[in-house]
Amino acid sequence: MVTAGICRWLARKGVSVAPFKAQNMSLNSFVTREGAEIGRAQAMQAAAARVEPSALMNPVLLKPGSDRSSQVVLLGKPVGELSARGYFGGPGAPSPGERVSTGREALLGTVTECLEELRRTHDAVICEGAGSPAEINLRRTDIVNMGLARAAGLPVVVVGDIDRGGVFASFFGTTALLSAADQRHVAAYLVNKFRGDVSLLEPGLEMLRDLTGRPTVGVLPFAHGLGIDEEDGLRVSLRGAVRESVVAPPYGADVLRIAVAAVPLMSNFTDVDALAAEPGVIVRFVDRPEELADADLVVLPGTRGTVRALEWLRERGLADAIARRAAEGRPVLGVCGGFQALGERIEDEVESKAGTVAGLGLLPVRVRFAAEKTLARPVGEALGERVEGYEIHHGVAELLDGAEEPFLDGCRVGSVWGTHWHGSLESDGFRRAFLRRVAAAAGRAFVPAPDTRFGELREEQLDRLGDLIEEHADTDALLRLIEEGVPEGLPFVPPGVPGGTP
Repeated sequence: MVTAGICRWLARKGVSVAPFKAQNMSLNSFVTREGAEIGRAQAMQAAAARVEPSALMNPVLLKPGSDRSSQVVLLGKPVGELSARGYFGGPGAPSPGERVSTGREALLGTVTECLEELRRTHDAVICEGAGSPAEINLRRTDIVNMGLARAAGLPVVVVGDIDRGGVFASFFGTTALLSAADQRHVAAYLVNKFRGDVSLLEPGLEMLRDLTGRPTVGVLPFAHGLGIDEEDGLRVSLRGAVRESVVAPPYGADVLRIAVAAVPLMSNFTDVDALAAEPGVIVRFVDRPEELADADLVVLPGTRGTVRALEWLRERGLADAIARRAAEGRPVLGVCGGFQALGERIEDEVESKAGTVAGLGLLPVRVRFAAEKTLARPVGEALGERVEGYEIHHGVAELLDGAEEPFLDGCRVGSVWGTHWHGSLESDGFRRAFLRRVAAAAGRAFVPAPDTRFGELREEQLDRLGDLIEEHADTDALLRLIEEGVPEGLPFVPPGVPGGTP
């Protein structure tokens, strides 16, 4: 969020700026126009910077398949599946000659080359870290925090979430746990999500400066209603989407209630943000069958584990509830992994290696998982409207006889729709046409507002992030760091990293 805000502030000043995150762990991803997969957060930051997203902005993407393993996406293309220990160089690392090279030198070389290319073609690059810069157990293999800062000579601003509490201890402790060489790059602090009177915080900021020799370059207030694409799809965020702070009344007589099944390893759940942007549409994430009772539309979202999602739906009783809905003619939408789950059969020797698994049998589709991942930015037409989307999937769908109507790359049977296309609902005309079909099938007197433009709403939110930086950060100090680099003479804060200097 802070990176996006800085990008938008600079872009509004006429600065050519790009975002960068060397290594990202997320199930919320995006496809660039060149067919590269990157973190959705970096695509959002690129939009904030008013530039086209690129694989250079997120050279390493880790997509978790479980608590202990991830698919490694390098420069936009999947190159293998690794355990966490294997990725960080422990047991389980690939042997020489395998496709994945996780050596720190190789990956650090790749990410610094990407950063240098962005620096060559832009006036400024704003680099986001990941987690904490003081993860001393991982410092030896770090390529995204202080490892990158030292390799590329970057000034570092440590951002603290004061809403969680303990921000002064976090700032001081983070600095004091870094080696002297790392500390030389830590130039300032920035407080995020502050509630209350800033004057009460100022004495603490002065004491922090006395203790560390480093200023605080901003106190950003807690801002409600920032419906910006989220980075982490590992857990469900129960926030409202784009209009969480403004409850817009329905345009017609009724509201529409949409229930999104919170399947395991859910990916690209930002697909439903465009639905929540519509006045009178209520979106919620659910995990129990009784929560579907009053839903006018049930959405099965994308997932990194289609077979696991099917197991979960059956374990929870949701599979039976969805089948009953379909039999009653009540609307269901499956996107990507959710579309695959609605089919008749899945053959998976790639993702789960479970072999042949029965789907929910609500669409005439058979899915075979391929080793190569489909990454595409399709454009087409559905329900009489132009649609744009993006595809990220290993499953290849074969449409069988029995479909009543094509639906993008998928199909419709009765009130059940399925497609691999993410992002299609951001196409305003198509979204309104789809919601009219849903309302008719659900028997609701819901009318989509004719003037909701999702792209404009997203731009408004990105401008709000830029406003937060411009109004509450020391922008002169930030510009000095961008233009002059690491300040000279930053003091060492003892004790430094235990056990020596990495």
